[in-house]
Amino acid sequence: MFTTRPELTGDFGMVASTHWLASAAGMSVLERGGNAFDAAVTAGFVLQVVEPHLNGPGGDLPLLVWSAADERATAICGQGTAPAAATIEHYTDLGLGLVPGTGLLAATVPGAFGAWLLMLERWGTWAVEDVLEPAISYAENGFPVLERISTTIGAVERMFAEDWPTSAEVWMPDGRVPEPGSRLRNPALAATYRRIAAASRAASGTRETRIAAARDAWYRGFVAEAIARFCAETAWRDTSGRRHAGLLTGDDLDGWQATAEEPLGYDYHGYRVLKTGPWGQGPVFLQQLALLEGFDLDAAGHLSADYVHTVTEVAKLAFADREAWYGDPAHTKVPMEALLLPGYNDERRGLVGAEASFELRPGAPQGREPVLPTTAPGPDAPIGDGVGEPTVRGDGRVDGDTCHLDVADRYGNLVSATPSGGWLQSSPVIPELGFCLGTRAQMFWLEPGLPASLRPRSRPRTTLSPSLALRDGRPWMAFGTPGGDQQDQWSLNFFLSVVHGGLNLQEAIDAPMFHSVHFPSSFYPRGARPGGLVVEERLDPEVVAELRRRGHDVDVQGPWTLGRLSAVTRDSGEPGFLRAAANPRGAQGYAVGR
Repeated sequence: MFTTRPELTGDFGMVASTHWLASAAGMSVLERGGNAFDAAVTAGFVLQVVEPHLNGPGGDLPLLVWSAADERATAICGQGTAPAAATIEHYTDLGLGLVPGTGLLAATVPGAFGAWLLMLERWGTWAVEDVLEPAISYAENGFPVLERISTTIGAVERMFAEDWPTSAEVWMPDGRVPEPGSRLRNPALAATYRRIAAASRAASGTRETRIAAARDAWYRGFVAEAIARFCAETAWRDTSGRRHAGLLTGDDLDGWQATAEEPLGYDYHGYRVLKTGPWGQGPVFLQQLALLEGFDLDAAGHLSADYVHTVTEVAKLAFADREAWYGDPAHTKVPMEALLLPGYNDERRGLVGAEASFELRPGAPQGREPVLPTTAPGPDAPIGDGVGEPTVRGDGRVDGDTCHLDVADRYGNLVSATPSGGWLQSSPVIPELGFCLGTRAQMFWLEPGLPASLRPRSRPRTTLSPSLALRDGRPWMAFGTPGGDQQDQWSLNFFLSVVHGGLNLQEAIDAPMFHSVHFPSSFYPRGARPGGLVVEERLDPEVVAELRRRGHDVDVQGPWTLGRLSAVTRDSGEPGFLRAAANPRGAQGYAVGR
């Protein structure tokens, strides 16, 4: 099979991400004696600088890690919570039916910084100033502007100039959109991270004490103070068309911390896939596996009409359950165990017919009746083009903007990270910090009684979804992708291509990709296209024709437009090889290693 690049093989270390500079920065850490956790944190901070249209310091971060020392996997939640003042009544009193997709009202506590530092503290070996150094260098000295960065800024140029002048100062430094390939700097962000590094360096005591000092500077020090002041003292136009102030306070930041928990898992054909809890959409991956257990994908044939139809119909059922049941488990009862039971999935599997379904059909685990939003927009609401890169309009409305990063080291550690949010087009830049806040609160519903309803100090049901997989009980693969609602479709398709298609990592990433847009989007304005199926044009035309005959509303997009996957693996044998691959689409993702 043709591949755009080789699957990398070595035994020292592998880093794969959505940007070559982040991958190189992570690999440089491994070369200098750091472990996978040090490398991932370093690469993660670089991603904030060089992919500002896909993530930023004000964003969110879920992590899945395998620690060789602990011989166990851990999920880290860096999804910040809604402000204490963020009640449904506050938004509806403003005349809002949905949380705006941009601006200060959509901000949650910036969780990415806390999650990176928690991983560094528990399993890393480097100091805060060392993992920040490459990011500071790129912010201070400049980084090359990707074509997609230029396109994103160009789409919101007028909004920046007329409504968000602090953003225009950073992203249009000469009063115009930066050209692709030009050098762009963010000196204010460099200064912010220099202050963080200095606070850490000045603290006495252990490495852990110095990490705590950096965390305090962010969540209780000058960063928190600047965020609280900006939210209280300024108001900005958002996707509602009106100007609103923010709700985040210093107490909101002070009262939040990243947390570590047991990941959820499901066994499938000799593999065990691990995901975050239902505060994110990750469990839909496991639900899809539980449903697919009863189908013979090997007999169907990889990427045949039967194969694509079955996977798509299964996705519709799993994502319908996401809509009806998923939310912050600290604030709603999610029947996660019941959703994965064999009996429940045997019953649900019977709903997959020969024709495409146009219904949103959540199940009733343990006899509990599902509840869906009644305020969801109809099928005419826009849903974006679903390609996993910025779908940006002039008002800043966005879909699917995210990064991904995977690391394997020679010690046996694995990291899968999906940082996102705080995009340059999310919210106005806070001038003294050099970054903006995220907009993850747009994933709450302003309708009481739903699992994902807005509640003060609760986590929005994020789409961010890293993945780990064990093979024969041993740590094997870290993988994932950007793509909003598509993440747990594209990453599932990749996994199935390896397990059932017999493809290697690069072949599976390069294979034609597809996904459903049947269910409500997690992003403002929450549109859906019942029966909608998006495919790359490299999918066999006869397969496309057969899918249409079965009733699917097929949208054929460009040959290399869907999916942004990367992955690393380690062989279970001793001495085993490490392997890595990254996505060619968009011409920026790369894997490095030796």
